[in-house]
Amino acid sequence: MPELKRLHASHAPAVLDFERTNRAYFAASVTDRGDAYFDQFTDRYNALLAEQEAGVCAFYVLLAEDGSVHGRFNLVNIEHHTAELGYRVAQHVAGRGVATEAVRELCRLAAQRHGLRALRAAAAHRNAASHRVLTKSGFVPIGPADPADLGGEPGTWYQCDLAVFRRGTGEEPADRRG
Repeated sequence: MPELKRLHASHAPAVLDFERTNRAYFAASVTDRGDAYFDQFTDRYNALLAEQEAGVCAFYVLLAEDGSVHGRFNLVNIEHHTAELGYRVAQHVAGRGVATEAVRELCRLAAQRHGLRALRAAAAHRNAASHRVLTKSGFVPIGPADPADLGGEPGTWYQCDLAVFRRGTGEEPADRRG
């Protein structure tokens, strides 16, 4: 069963493989990272690790038993007990509830490990799957997204109150299940 793990330097080769393998799939629903991302991957990856060490972001990978990456789940711009959630899952696991379950787990980690009270996330209008994942995970729409945040595409901002995840009971409200 895949496991959500905090990003580590040793994950770099698997993350790069994940990004390369799924590049065309991701570009169908989000703005492509561009060739420069891959050309400068090592420097960018090391910068992410430095941001994580500084506490301004927290990055996670969903690792399969064989060490391959099934998804990336990020908490960025951590400040004032809030952060922005971003994520992507591999094409071969999409549509199986993997993203929803990992987002729920990240909500628990955000509340319990990182002390956050709320998360925000934006989904492009054309990305119906992300809208479903967010609503199934307890996020509610709060308004239009700034197109600049989505590579120039219109979208919707969502927010999730993490109070239920801070309790540490493992129980989620009925509207956050299945």
